[in-house]
Amino acid sequence: MARKIIASNKKARHDYFIENTYEAGIVLTGTEIKSVRQGKVNLKESYAKVENGEIFVYSMNISPYDHGNIYNVDPMRPRKLLLNRREIVKINAALTQQGLTLIPLSMYINEKGLAKLEIGVAKGKKLYDKRESIAKRDSDRNIDRLMKMRSR
Repeated sequence: MARKIIASNKKARHDYFIENTYEAGIVLTGTEIKSVRQGKVNLKESYAKVENGEIFVYSMNISPYDHGNIYNVDPMRPRKLLLNRREIVKINAALTQQGLTLIPLSMYINEKGLAKLEIGVAKGKKLYDKRESIAKRDSDRNIDRLMKMRSR
């Protein structure tokens, strides 16, 4: 059984250069994990911060579970990420020294059935960088199309 992708943040790869990626566990309640398994996760405007030697993700929306009652929690609450101490120190050093940011890239269920969050240490793109990447993608698409036509 391969990992099942629940949500991905496509806008992150468009707006940022991803330097490094890390796989982090995430602390969830019982009804939250049920919502995650149903795919009710939105990573669009989410970000992560290092606070007191721990990493928390903010603005990640996990919709309340349909059949949950009093056990449903706030959908936008900060959630703790689980990483090794060395990884946290490394990430914190990169964020403070180089002016980078920490962004969730995707959420998935791994082979063991655990919810994992892929986070990336990223640097923001300027407008001309975005235009450049769009132009490169278009030219690659045209080259592939011409090669396909030529092979027929």
